[in-house]
Amino acid sequence: MAARSTQILEAAARVIARRGVRGLRVDELAAEAGVSTALIYYHFKDRTGVLRQTLEFISDRAARYTTDRDPDDPPLTPRQELENALLRELQDTAEVRENSSAWGELRASAVFDEVLRDDLARATLVWVREVAALLGDARPTASASSLAAAAERLTALLEGLSMRWLSGGITIPHARELLRGAIGAELAGLGQG
Repeated sequence: MAARSTQILEAAARVIARRGVRGLRVDELAAEAGVSTALIYYHFKDRTGVLRQTLEFISDRAARYTTDRDPDDPPLTPRQELENALLRELQDTAEVRENSSAWGELRASAVFDEVLRDDLARATLVWVREVAALLGDARPTASASSLAAAAERLTALLEGLSMRWLSGGITIPHARELLRGAIGAELAGLGQG
């Protein structure tokens, strides 16, 4: 992606995280990104294009910070790989806070925006499939439907825990403890099936 497009998408994620989807105005986005409104329309066509690409951008960014590891680190077990991918969504960094807040705002707006709803459903499905694959690595004899159901539960729980953490309802250590417990329960359930 071109540097200017990335600059605009980073700004869009910041604006959505702070002001919500309804607060995303192209002129304010241009000011936040330090570009002209014409450049935004050139790269994204319209506001819907900005929203769609921002959703993709935050999904890609989350994939990076949940899977990047030092190549010199020892390999992880399948369970550690699963825990690593999910628990990294609960980090007190600006990038994770922004991503999680923007994701929540996009999800809330999808209630009223059918186009955004379809895009969000696709992005969620990709995430659920990735988690199901990680669960399958840890429990290779589990059925595909059991893996998908477990992945749905874990990703939904993670979204809820993230929103509670971001809104001050729980601490990160407590959210992580709850998520670890859920991962253990899901893996135990998959081991029986």
